[in-house]
Amino acid sequence: MPQGQPTSVPDDGLTTRQRRNRPLVFVHTGPGKGKSTAAFGLALRAWNQGWPIGVFQFVKSAKWKVGEENALKVLGASGEGGSVVWHKMGEGWSWVQRDAQLDNEQAAKEGWEQVKRDLAAETHKLYVLDEFAYPMHWGWIDVDEVIEVLRDRPGTQHVVITGRNAPEKLVEFADLVTEMTKVKHPMDAGQKGQKGIEW
Repeated sequence: MPQGQPTSVPDDGLTTRQRRNRPLVFVHTGPGKGKSTAAFGLALRAWNQGWPIGVFQFVKSAKWKVGEENALKVLGASGEGGSVVWHKMGEGWSWVQRDAQLDNEQAAKEGWEQVKRDLAAETHKLYVLDEFAYPMHWGWIDVDEVIEVLRDRPGTQHVVITGRNAPEKLVEFADLVTEMTKVKHPMDAGQKGQKGIEW
C-alpha cells in the first residue's frame, strides 16, 4: 500500500497515530458527475471495516431508486460488515410522522436535526450527507451551525457532504475537499441518463 507523505507536520502535540486516526469531514462539490458516487464508494470501504453507516439523502426524490441504496442495504443486512441505515427526505424521514405535510425546506431541517442527534449519540462511524450542500446553499440550513456541530462532534465520526455549490465556509473548514469538474458528458450531445450509469 503506498504511503502518503505529508507536505508539513503541524505542531499540534499529536502523535502520528493520533493524527492519522482523527475524524474527517469530506466535501464533494462542483458541477461534474461523481460526487455521490465517490461518497458511496467511501461507504463501501467503511462497510468493509465494520463501521456503522448512516446515509441521509437531502434532495433526491424517494421515487428515484438509486442502485447504491439497494446494494448498501443488502450489504448492511448481510451481517458481514457494518450496518447501514438509509434515509431519504422525499419518502418521509422515518422519524417524522407528519412528513407528508412538510415542505422541502422543513423536511431538510428535520433531517439535519436527526443528523445532529445521531452525531451527539455517536450512532454511526460514517455519515453520508448526500446533496446536503444544496440546503446550505439555498439558506435552509445555517452553514455556521453545521460547522459548529461538526467541529464539536464527539468520538471518531467521519462525515462526507456532497452537492454542488458547497458554501465557501464549509470548504475552508473541511479536511478533504474534492471538486468534480466536467470535461465532457454524454448529455451534452443529447444522450439521456441510463440505467447502471446514472442510477
